Amino acid sequence: MKHCCPKILFFFAIICCFSSHSQVLRKRTTLLMGGRFDISIVDKDSLSAEQNINIVIAEISRIENLISDWKPDSQVSQVNQNAGIKPIKVDREVYELTQRAIKLSEITNGGFDVSFAAMDRIWKFDGSMTEIPSAEAIKKSVAKVGYKNIILDSIQSTIFLKLPGMKIGFGALGEGYATDKCRAMMIAKDVKAGIINGSGDMSTWGKQPNGTPWKIGITNPFNPEKLLAVVPLEQQAVTTSGSYEKFVVFDGKRYSHIINPATGYPVTGLCSVTVFGPDAETANGLSTSLMVLGQKDGLVLLQKYPAYSCLMITDKGKVIKSKNFNVKHFKAKF
Repeated sequence: MKHCCPKILFFFAIICCFSSHSQVLRKRTTLLMGGRFDISIVDKDSLSAEQNINIVIAEISRIENLISDWKPDSQVSQVNQNAGIKPIKVDREVYELTQRAIKLSEITNGGFDVSFAAMDRIWKFDGSMTEIPSAEAIKKSVAKVGYKNIILDSIQSTIFLKLPGMKIGFGALGEGYATDKCRAMMIAKDVKAGIINGSGDMSTWGKQPNGTPWKIGITNPFNPEKLLAVVPLEQQAVTTSGSYEKFVVFDGKRYSHIINPATGYPVTGLCSVTVFGPDAETANGLSTSLMVLGQKDGLVLLQKYPAYSCLMITDKGKVIKSKNFNVKHFKAKF
């Protein structure tokens, strides 16, 4: 799913590919929501595993057709096309996802903003930018961003964007939402274990066929060829937001490609944030928010979500863990 503040995600699943105890592991990779999905299913036999992977792909496609703002016929695109004109009736699923996104926008005071899709792309990170945009241009770039101008009608299940040119987008929540939905669907079908990995937003459940937890390798942001750490996961979600691959430097200051939607300026201070918790949608929104808010305010925000913990890495290579980070024997290696 395309969006103006893309996440750079730093981990992959380390999977032992063998079967035991009448369980098999099957994997498939496909492109959905504008990105890569890696689907791993542990099931009773190969046929059942492959069928369930097909079900997962169908569910992700269904969600994509509802919320992808770059698909002109999606419900979210219809909302955007009617900004400043009229409310648009949407499925309850889309309405409630928007409602949760607005709540996160409120709790972060706009550090996360579901209407960021309307932001002008005035910062260039392809080597073509030779100077910082003017303060006037930066202010103008976020003129149509503002979650307070989103009007919801619960009775009619409608979404209305008050300002012409406004847009909402789920690039910072959609993949996590999809992985959570698919995990819940598989658990309801009594599928024993698996990982749904949407562009780095992962929902996991159960264990590998050999009875050990899934292992997630977090990539070193300063040396992508090496792992920073390996973390075991069971019935958990994990997401990472980061900025080390795309940035510019002016007068010795590093400006990342992740833009604060409240100010229009790139974030500074952190190069990656990994969030662990029960669901990927919330973890995804939190990792993006913490990147924008920075170390101090980000850790304060996380205290409001006690089921979630985080691992931050500063631009200078300092590793910061939230107080409730409970991975045993964790040690980061740069």
